[in-house]
Amino acid sequence: MATGMKDFYEVLGIGEKAAPEEIKKAYRKLAKQHHPDANPDNPQAAERFKEVGEAYAVLSDPEKRKQYDQMRRLGAFGFGRGGPGPTYRDAGAAGAGAGGFSFEDLGDFGGLGDLFSSIFDRGRHAGAGGRPFGPQRGPDVEHVVEISFETAVVGGKITIDLPITEECATCAASGTAQGSKTHRCPECGGSGAIAFGQGGFQVKRPCPACLGRGEVPDQLCPACGGSGTVRQTRKLQVTVPQGVETGSKVRIPGQGERGRGGGAAGDLILTFKVKPHHFFRRDGLDVHVTVSINVVQATLGSKIRVRTVSGKRVVLTIPPGTQTGTRFRIRGQGVERGGRVGDQYVEVKVEIPEKLSDQEHKALEEFAALSGLKH
Repeated sequence: MATGMKDFYEVLGIGEKAAPEEIKKAYRKLAKQHHPDANPDNPQAAERFKEVGEAYAVLSDPEKRKQYDQMRRLGAFGFGRGGPGPTYRDAGAAGAGAGGFSFEDLGDFGGLGDLFSSIFDRGRHAGAGGRPFGPQRGPDVEHVVEISFETAVVGGKITIDLPITEECATCAASGTAQGSKTHRCPECGGSGAIAFGQGGFQVKRPCPACLGRGEVPDQLCPACGGSGTVRQTRKLQVTVPQGVETGSKVRIPGQGERGRGGGAAGDLILTFKVKPHHFFRRDGLDVHVTVSINVVQATLGSKIRVRTVSGKRVVLTIPPGTQTGTRFRIRGQGVERGGRVGDQYVEVKVEIPEKLSDQEHKALEEFAALSGLKH
């Protein structure tokens, strides 16, 4: 018989008052530790990896976490304040019972029925009567992509390698080794679901032993360890919007994890990280650069050509007597985004020669004498 549902906080090894950063840190550590690729000889790693991911999916979402905490306080999982742990039974053998209710009956609890479905509806078949669960939308995938300064400014197309969970092609997502047979799941009696709860409170969820399939393989698929999914890398071409900066996000519909039971795929949420540039610095829509000029240019004035983020070279007039640290503004040569465009600021740095020839030294002394300068 199935055991009690684990507390998601215990799954991640954190307290119920854990901050979002603490949740993320715990998830990353456990996901890396139990990733199937890192444990090819441990068939339990895939299930543990899923369990960790399931806990993180709920606790990392503020709204889902709030609803989940409400259910914990009601004791719906058997570890809240509502009393002893849940009792399980084959959903095919009995329903909620008198006074019991299912996910639909949780509608008055502020959408908690939807939360139960999102947490527990991992399988493909229902319990009683073999009715299929409704299609499940696949989870969203978040990914950080590093881009060049130029690409961030002007936009463009880039190709990324996206690590993502795909259905196992070897077993067609069944989890069964080729040529192997299956037998009725002993946990749920072949129904694919189990019911649990306290007293008149009964809810159903897909059987964790067979993942809602109703059957378990005699021999697990060696490619996916029986999970039906594998971790792969998907090559994807994406468009970088013009003017993005570090922390900017873009949502790409349908490029997340695949849905179950014919459900739609989730979305891909990209977060951009812009590489620093050796010449340009950015502040919002404005761009800052530093250029060097010599003493003669600073003293007598000059015209210099300055590179802009658009690739153009703009002629900048340096007036006579310009001091080091002086800033000039080139209007309309900054970053363009949303119909607005910034400016480019040029700070000049006057370079003093470290060594002078005898002739240059004599000329400079003559200049000092004529100017009344002491040295």
